[in-house]
Amino acid sequence: MINSVRSLLVLCAMLFVGFAQSADLSGITSKEAVTALRTTLTKGADAAVSNLGKADGFLGNPAVRIKLPDFLENSKGMLKMVGMGSQLDQMEVSMNRAAEAAVPQAKAVLKKTIQNMTVEDAKLVLGGGDTAVTDFFRSKSQADLYTQLLPIVKSKTAQVGLAQQYNALADKGSRFGLVKSEDANLEGYVTNKALDALFLMVAEEEKAIRANPVAAGSAVLKKVFGSMK
Repeated sequence: MINSVRSLLVLCAMLFVGFAQSADLSGITSKEAVTALRTTLTKGADAAVSNLGKADGFLGNPAVRIKLPDFLENSKGMLKMVGMGSQLDQMEVSMNRAAEAAVPQAKAVLKKTIQNMTVEDAKLVLGGGDTAVTDFFRSKSQADLYTQLLPIVKSKTAQVGLAQQYNALADKGSRFGLVKSEDANLEGYVTNKALDALFLMVAEEEKAIRANPVAAGSAVLKKVFGSMK
């Protein structure tokens, strides 16, 4: 048992050394690593909230526009033939408006998560892939963000007459495997799509910073990410 533990520790040490050398973080202080991490996330979060949390932030952006759940989208042609076209269009607009209204409320959770980042967090993710910082950020904040955004989405989708009918129909469909479980509740569906878009925007900002840290206008970002090229 002791030998196994020792072997595991040696392996972890070897992996860490290899990681540090490949990422070339040896010249980066702990303070600089944390500052770079927080600056990257702050820039990403600010850009995401600013771009998404406004009129047409979702509805007018094909990259993040929330479409009807698959089982409705796939049946759209038939449903329009029976006179439900306008109701479906209204639902899609309302879903996107709900996401636009909810996203600004994410800012407090995002900032709290950023401030809670540690030296260990920074060293772990800064040398990762193009979206390593964002991926780590999402793992730490997803649950809190969902809780924060869901009530706002609920209040907005409640204004759509089809929302309750949708949930009842989707619930029955999910029991027979006709509707994916994640699509069985309209409010949850919209909230998850809003979070997908939020982190997509943060990731895009992170990739831009990694690709051109000089353009970010921050000396510490230039030093930290510039050293990894």
